[in-house]
Amino acid sequence: MDFGGRGGELDDERLSLRAYDLPELPWEKIAGRLEEISIAILRFDARVEASGLSEGWQSRCDMTEAVRSIILDGHLVDVGDLVLHDAGMDVRHPTHELTRAAAALRARRTALARPAPWPLSIDGLGALRGIGPARGEVDHGRRKGKSASEDEDDYLPLANDADSWRAHFAEIDALLERTDRVLAGEIPLPRSRSHLVYDSDHDEAANEDLWLDVVKRTSHWPAVAAAAVAWQAWLDLNLYTRLPWLGLIMAAAILRARGLTSRLLPLAAGFKQSRFRPQGREGAPERLEGFCRVVEEAIAIANKDLDRLILARELMARVTAKCRSNSKLPELVDLFLSRPLVTVPLGAKLLKVTPKAIDLMLAQLGGALPRELTGRTRYRAWGIV
Repeated sequence: MDFGGRGGELDDERLSLRAYDLPELPWEKIAGRLEEISIAILRFDARVEASGLSEGWQSRCDMTEAVRSIILDGHLVDVGDLVLHDAGMDVRHPTHELTRAAAALRARRTALARPAPWPLSIDGLGALRGIGPARGEVDHGRRKGKSASEDEDDYLPLANDADSWRAHFAEIDALLERTDRVLAGEIPLPRSRSHLVYDSDHDEAANEDLWLDVVKRTSHWPAVAAAAVAWQAWLDLNLYTRLPWLGLIMAAAILRARGLTSRLLPLAAGFKQSRFRPQGREGAPERLEGFCRVVEEAIAIANKDLDRLILARELMARVTAKCRSNSKLPELVDLFLSRPLVTVPLGAKLLKVTPKAIDLMLAQLGGALPRELTGRTRYRAWGIV
């Protein structure tokens, strides 16, 4: 399995000057602990698959994880605002924190949409950050045979064109072409970054290489140990200080790439619930044990959420079994199973029915209706909690 970037090869000259030292682990003592965690992950993955709620569980998990990730960074984001923002139904102007939560949500979805090893590459790191390759070694966003200056011209309006309509149509064609390239998996080149925001002394490219080298060197390790060391290396190298939530996503991506699970576990929730807080003074066994506790808490939280979804589905299925074949009620049930909360306008937009139809379906659910979360008359929301 190739986790490397730049065509699978790292910059040997750069790595020869500096390398991240892998910790020495007492494998005989930790083998049982690693096996215990691995079995717990495999059991949960099999349970989700057998439940038939894998897509709904993952969708809810991604949204709640995005909110928890921002909370760990010291900011508060309401999950309801994120759900409405994701559906394009903001009730107020999006805040900076909400935009960051949406970026975290988009990163998790991007990591799941591609094959498992892809997030653990230079292209994957760039896409999860929301930008293109950070330097010119890999340039998948630029077309072959075209220089950098010509590529930058695509982003400039044709102001000197004699025909104004022709200039406008050319801009639209350039925009559609860039959109097609992005949808095809290519990434546009980033702009130069301001030294007022980013530390010019922080060699981000070198740290990316070092972290990818850690992932490659631990590819033969047990999956849990490899994810723990990769996460610790991410913290030690201080990668992407403006995206502190990305490290746990990459650790979950390693567990997925190694075949323990086909999903991204809620490690941010597990970290928030656990008492482990890396201080930099812990030894390698203590760090590994701390990561194992994070995974344990994540699995426990995931199992509880799955239990709630299974119970809610059984209750609502008793009602949907009696509805007409052309009823939208089963789709509303699926919406409850895939969102942390549902409002009447949200259901009307996603199911393409009127708000009155949503009100009637909510009344039809009766006692099986999920819990009302707001308790207000002007803004009502329901969710499985």
